[in-house]
Amino acid sequence: MKDLLTLSGPEFGPAAGSYIEQLVILCHGLGADGNDLIGLAPYYAQVLPNAKFISPNAPFPCDMAPYGYQWFSLQERSEEAMLAGAQMARPILDAFIDRQMENHGLAEDKLALIGFSQGTMISLFTAPRREKPVAGVVGYSGRLIGKDLIADEIRCHPPMVMINGDRDELVPAEVQPIAVETLSAAGIEIEGHIRPGLGHSIDEEGIQIAQNFLQKIFA
Repeated sequence: MKDLLTLSGPEFGPAAGSYIEQLVILCHGLGADGNDLIGLAPYYAQVLPNAKFISPNAPFPCDMAPYGYQWFSLQERSEEAMLAGAQMARPILDAFIDRQMENHGLAEDKLALIGFSQGTMISLFTAPRREKPVAGVVGYSGRLIGKDLIADEIRCHPPMVMINGDRDELVPAEVQPIAVETLSAAGIEIEGHIRPGLGHSIDEEGIQIAQNFLQKIFA
């Protein structure tokens, strides 16, 4: 396992140039790197001008491409294989969250996770298993891994929002209601949004949904 403390990636903010009031960690998808999501930070900064955004490269080189990173392998996409991958990667993200909070002197209620695709998967898997809830989780184009374990393993209840496209060829929109129902049954306040005509991507409406959610959780 790669030592999480060596993870690094692009950062942005705070846009207001003042002290840091919130921290947002962006978790990219398979085969990408931190640069893939940091470009969204200026949009979120419109509602969080005092937030710092960090988009770390995932801990492992992508094993399905000659470049990019992954949180865990997706060469085998059975539920069992993905669960094993998420269980392996969770301590890495957990430790990174802890270190960033320590570095910036912030508590969990001042920190949000934003994930895309595999970054959503690891964010949804990690956040409810932490001792204390982060302020919230935004998940784009992702799914819930380990749905049969969440009732027994959940330790906290951070609010969440999921945004999927109905034309997504990689993570079909049909997985979102399963995640919403499972997490809601576990006591998590969660919104689900299906974007018409959207593939495996993020659109303007998805950014607006996230902006509204971030404003709400940090109000």
